[in-house]
Amino acid sequence: MELLYKKINDYQVGERVDSFLIIKRVDLKTTNSNGKKYLDFILGDATGEITAKLWEVPPELEGFFEANMVVRVRGMINLYQNQLQFKIERIRLRNDEDPVDPADLVPSAPLEPEYMYGQILTKYIEGLENIDMKLIVERLFRENEEKLMYYPAAKRNHHAIRSGLLYHVLTMLQLADVITQVYPFLNHDLLVSGIILHDMAKLVEMDASDIGIVREYTIPGTLLGHISIGLEQIGRVGREVGASEEVVMLLQHMVLSHHYEPEYGSPVRPMFPEAEMLHHIDMIDARMYDMKKIQEELEPGTLSDFILSLDRRRVYRPEFDQEETI
Repeated sequence: MELLYKKINDYQVGERVDSFLIIKRVDLKTTNSNGKKYLDFILGDATGEITAKLWEVPPELEGFFEANMVVRVRGMINLYQNQLQFKIERIRLRNDEDPVDPADLVPSAPLEPEYMYGQILTKYIEGLENIDMKLIVERLFRENEEKLMYYPAAKRNHHAIRSGLLYHVLTMLQLADVITQVYPFLNHDLLVSGIILHDMAKLVEMDASDIGIVREYTIPGTLLGHISIGLEQIGRVGREVGASEEVVMLLQHMVLSHHYEPEYGSPVRPMFPEAEMLHHIDMIDARMYDMKKIQEELEPGTLSDFILSLDRRRVYRPEFDQEETI
């Protein structure tokens, strides 16, 4: 049977589907009628989710599947209680030969990771004039290239998408370009370096799959957090490249203070302009991402629920953004 590359939001009742999806949740259950076991799934791709059932479960599959696994499934799309439901006939794990595009399975950054990595490297890192900053930033950026291609910026909330960390850094850098034109006294090298390094240690703090989903926080990430890990990384590389103690200290302070408040993980507040600006650029980019995402899910003229990541505020989507403009 030919593989059907349809997205979940295009599925139709009565359609036979043979495709790759990601497991969002799976539970082993028992039917009320005959006591037989079945697997109850929520499967997803980049466009949505669908419930699915595997009614006849071989004993070897009872505890086999887990959340975040990518599977190939074949079966029928039915209607149950006015909702689409996937009746699974066959299911297996993805293998290395399968033609799976991660962007089809999970929400991804709107730009290709190779492009974003190249832009950050050639436009920003190679453009640094301070040699010590350039040596530290380039070393850490290059040694993390593989993970940067797919890591999200968070487990949930802002930029929790495939390649989200690269996208977050790139948009922050673009904002910094504009801000340093308004405030030319800011040291562009220092601000750029702080932006690139501020969340780099999330690659150690979180354990993410190659499709960009965080499975869990690592033990070092749980015990130390990305801010403490980032301080150690900058200190280590600074010593290796022979950077000046002040440059290392300034970069460490920017990482240390970028969350601004002790309750959010920063034991000190920013103490020079570039560190202060790093915090605000980080907040602007994170909140604009969250607000845009929430607005896209709202009907014009409606309010969202209270959003935890936005200090429990609600978001409104104006009606005029749907109107024609001159």
